[in-house]
Amino acid sequence: MTSSYQSLEATLAEISRHCGPRIIVAAPLGLGKPHRLLNVLYDAVADDSSRSMHLFTALSLTPPERGAGMERRFLEPFLARHFGEDFPALKYVHAQRQNALPENIRVEEFYLQSGAMLGSHQAQQDYTSLNYTHVARTVAARGLNLLVQKVAREPGGSRLSMSCNPDLTFDLLDEIALLGKQRPLLIAEIDPNLPYMGGSACVDADYFDMVLDLPGPAAKLFALPRGPVSDADYAIGLYASALVKDGGTLQIGIGSLSEALCHALILRHTRPQQYRLLLETLLPGYAESALVRETGGTDAFELGLYGASEMVNDGFMRLAQAGILKRRVIDDIEAMIRINAGQANAEDNTRIDREGRWLDGGFYLGSHDLYDWLRDMPEAQKRGLGMTRISHINELYGGFEALEKVQRRDARFFNTCMMMTALGAATSDALEDGRVVSGVGGQYNFVAMAHALRDGRSMLMFRAVRESGARVNSSVLWNYGHTTIPRHLRDIAISEYGVADLRGASDSECVERMLGLCDARFLLNLMDAAKRAGKLRSELAAPTRTMANTPAQLSAKLRPYRQMGLLPDYPFGSDFTLVEQRLVRALGWLKSATATTGGKLRTISSALLDSTLGDPEALQRMGLLEPNGLGEKLEARLVSLALRRTAV
Repeated sequence: MTSSYQSLEATLAEISRHCGPRIIVAAPLGLGKPHRLLNVLYDAVADDSSRSMHLFTALSLTPPERGAGMERRFLEPFLARHFGEDFPALKYVHAQRQNALPENIRVEEFYLQSGAMLGSHQAQQDYTSLNYTHVARTVAARGLNLLVQKVAREPGGSRLSMSCNPDLTFDLLDEIALLGKQRPLLIAEIDPNLPYMGGSACVDADYFDMVLDLPGPAAKLFALPRGPVSDADYAIGLYASALVKDGGTLQIGIGSLSEALCHALILRHTRPQQYRLLLETLLPGYAESALVRETGGTDAFELGLYGASEMVNDGFMRLAQAGILKRRVIDDIEAMIRINAGQANAEDNTRIDREGRWLDGGFYLGSHDLYDWLRDMPEAQKRGLGMTRISHINELYGGFEALEKVQRRDARFFNTCMMMTALGAATSDALEDGRVVSGVGGQYNFVAMAHALRDGRSMLMFRAVRESGARVNSSVLWNYGHTTIPRHLRDIAISEYGVADLRGASDSECVERMLGLCDARFLLNLMDAAKRAGKLRSELAAPTRTMANTPAQLSAKLRPYRQMGLLPDYPFGSDFTLVEQRLVRALGWLKSATATTGGKLRTISSALLDSTLGDPEALQRMGLLEPNGLGEKLEARLVSLALRRTAV
């Protein structure tokens, strides 16, 4: 019998009664966490040493720290506006960042907010390295006595939707039953801001033991701020977009690389002439290469794409709005074979219209625009978006392999990595000293699936260099002390300087092709390492084309298209005001210009020599229009200098 609650205190009392002093709790990744309930639970246990809490979760979303100095001046108003003053930041995350979790509380995660926990010993020690599809069985074995999740209530009805997170809950409860373990106490917290998603994401209200419906307004949903897309991102996205086949299947991740890819796909569909000209400018002959002819294309999408991706994000929204994400699948293998062969009968077509899905996903996360789109989508269109189990999305096993293979024809799996070796191994989740940046998530699943599908391909995208302060390092390395994707699964690699088809390549072929993705500053050292290891012929010279692999050359190629408006800084809209967008460019330039001691001295000198204060709107936004004291006056001049240097 499901019980209804309207207070956190009463819910906490019932948790204590059911679970006793030792609480073993699971919560979904991302948006699905009931922050307010978890915070109350955290406080109760932290204040009572006779109790303990062990939390299993992932991707604990919390607004970034406000920083200090000019960073704080910029971020403080933005964060208050974007997340809301009343956003319930997770208390355990704040404690983890300070290495201050009490001894009676343990938080075990399989995916971390990217880069947020590199300095947290507690988070690093309790990180669990898992493929996404192995999480349910692992957590089920831990003896849970509590599962908490945010849900959406059916408009005008009584059913509940897992909404943003049907990804693991169903699989987890099935695994618990298979192990013969006791079902945990299930608590749903209704969030009126969560879009209601139907189909397989829905359950009757009595699926949960307790339903918490707190009175009053709910805080904003956590939305990812949309940042600018760089020249490197756009080049990678353009190369990648030509490897997608019309009538195929698409999986993408998150971030500016995925935004660049989706923007390029939209250009290909809506402005094909300019699109081909862009490709020819970047890499002459690429659009007509054998790889593009065999793997993708440059024409508009007549048949359209079907999306099968663990994460539903803004990119999928924009592709749907552009008429690209429109190929539908149904759960009938004989019908899908006929549909793929262009021999669908009248009943097949009726079923496609009635029950066909154009996108299947495990969880969604993105901008406020994405949430509005999901919330306001017409019901007929929403039926085509299937939020479902991660075991369905991320693998081909479980009794549906034959069906999924015909549904996921010509699948293209796009994921990002931090670094790749010249022999084709990729590092995506952690550093060579073992510290975890994010997590494996579903990346390995999708790479392996690309090899399991006869016409599937895996594309790993990465920027050719990594910058940290004044240091610039190559992302193409000879060797690295940590691997996420082993080199025997190498397939297609993409940097801003080109595309390397590594599938079935010998080691020497692999190295030579990876050289084409390398920044010119690091090319010769990489070649020397390969020759010392006997993987390249000693007489081999550096490829002529790669000597032009520099950021300056790339920016020069793309500048005309930037000026034409084909490659905007924010292709899918921005959460920053126009003034803030100018400041983002300026503060980025200032950070780079002052990364070294010499650069800092030169920049300060330039700012002091020019006493002109410009762009009063931007200075007002930074609280520096009427600076007081030497420190503020210097900051005002530095910001003014940066604004002038980055004026478009």
